[in-house]
This record gives sequence, structure tokens and C-alpha cells, in this order.
Amino acid sequence: MGSVTATVALPTSANVTRWFRTFGAISRAGFRRYATYRQAALAGAVTNTVFGFLHCSVLLAAAGAGAVGGYDRAQLATFVWVGQGLIAVVLLWGWSDLADRIRTGDVAADLLRPVHPVTSYLATDLGRAGYAALARLLPPVLVGPLFFDVYLPSRWPTVGLFVVSVVAAVVLCFGCRFLVNATAYWWQDARGPLLLWTLGSGVLAGLYFPLRFLPEWLQLVLWCGTPFPSLLQTPLDVLVERDPPAVQVGLVALQLGWAVLVLAACRLVQRRAERRLVVQGG
Repeated sequence: MGSVTATVALPTSANVTRWFRTFGAISRAGFRRYATYRQAALAGAVTNTVFGFLHCSVLLAAAGAGAVGGYDRAQLATFVWVGQGLIAVVLLWGWSDLADRIRTGDVAADLLRPVHPVTSYLATDLGRAGYAALARLLPPVLVGPLFFDVYLPSRWPTVGLFVVSVVAAVVLCFGCRFLVNATAYWWQDARGPLLLWTLGSGVLAGLYFPLRFLPEWLQLVLWCGTPFPSLLQTPLDVLVERDPPAVQVGLVALQLGWAVLVLAACRLVQRRAERRLVVQGG
């Protein structure tokens, strides 16, 4: 009997270059799309700044004259003001594009495009995050030090590690939001899951108070068992140098691991959803 040899086509350098060009083009389009909402960005920046004063005052009052949870007063102030800016960069809430397109049936157009839906939405979200970093992150970061003593990193690698951590948080949060939105493939209405995500993500991500205020065993469960601390708590802890360098690197590595895992889950869920759509005849 003759033998059959199977060949596997490996991606060529031209294909990889084309993929990055496409990804970059979609990201730039996402940046331009969200840059058109200047008034909304201004209103959001003002809101985050006002809440920054309230949030910072409450945490500093809780800390008193000493340290709490391993943070001194300057670290807490930095935690709050940078956290207020990162809300829009990471975008914990407010994204229901996929769920809306599933409900209206417009998602069928996404499936006809040559770019995978997860890749397309991720590229758009990275462009959005780039604009948010300019329009929503900078105002609170610049206003906070005018009224409070803040902490500046004392180790030069911290800034680079913080940037990596923020990018990982953006990718991870996108993946989590995609999975929540994707429940509409099965339920047709994702308002329930979106509401649960809104209620839980802020608390478990460290938005309202640092998770280091919790008992150590609960911190371990949250960090190792859920992706939530990697959305906000980890980037902020890296910036204020709450932990030694080795621990910081470990936390960012955990972030990256969660990001890869969640993106893989997004691809899997999308593939199963497409099969379901075919069965339904949609």
C-alpha cells in the first residue's frame, strides 16, 4: 500500500507581516473612532477626577497617620488617582457591542469578514485603550499631585513593567467582556450577565479599595483562582512598588497567563457559537 504524506502549511513572513498590518489598521481605526467622542471623553475625565477626590479622601482617612495594607499615604494617593484614570483605559464596564450585534443579527456580517471576530474586536479595543490613555488617564494623573502627596517609583524598571501590566490588563479585560457578551449567543439577551459583571468586577478588581486590605488567604484565592485582580490591582501595585521586584514580575507573569487563557477561551466560545448559529440556520 502506498503511503500518504501530510504537509502542514506554516505561516510565511509575508503572511505574518500582512496580519500585523491588518491588526494595526484596525487598531488605528478604533483609535479614530473613539477620538470622535471628545465631549464624552471630557465629561468622563471630569467625573473620574471628582470621584478621585472623594475616593482618595476616604482611603486616606481610613489609613490615618500610618500605613494600612502595606501602603503608606502617598502610595494610597497614587493608587487612587492612577486607578481613576485606568478605569477607562481597561474599560471595566460599558461595552456591549458584541451582545447588541448578536441580538440584532448584525453579527452575521462579522462572520463574513476575513479577520476572526476575536482578533477584530481586540484590535479595535487596543485602539480605544490608546485614546483613553491620552484623554482619560492623563487628567486624573496630572490633577491628583496638585492636591495630594503621591508616590513616585524609585526603581527604574517599574515604569516599563507598569506599561506591560497595563497592556496585559487591557487585553485580559477585553477577553472577559467578550465572554460575558458572548452569552447572548445562547440567551439572546446578555443584560443579566453584563449586570453581574458590572457589580462584581469593580469590587474584585480592586477599584473601590485595594484588595490587600483583605485577609491573606482570600487574596490568594482571588489572585490564583480568578482574573479579577489582574485587571486593576496588579498594575497599581506594580506602580506604587507595593512588593519586591521579584514579586512584581511574578504578578505580571500571572497577568499574562490569564490573558492567554482567557483569549483562548474567547476563540473556543466563538467557534462553538458559530456552530450553534449554523444549526439554527442563522
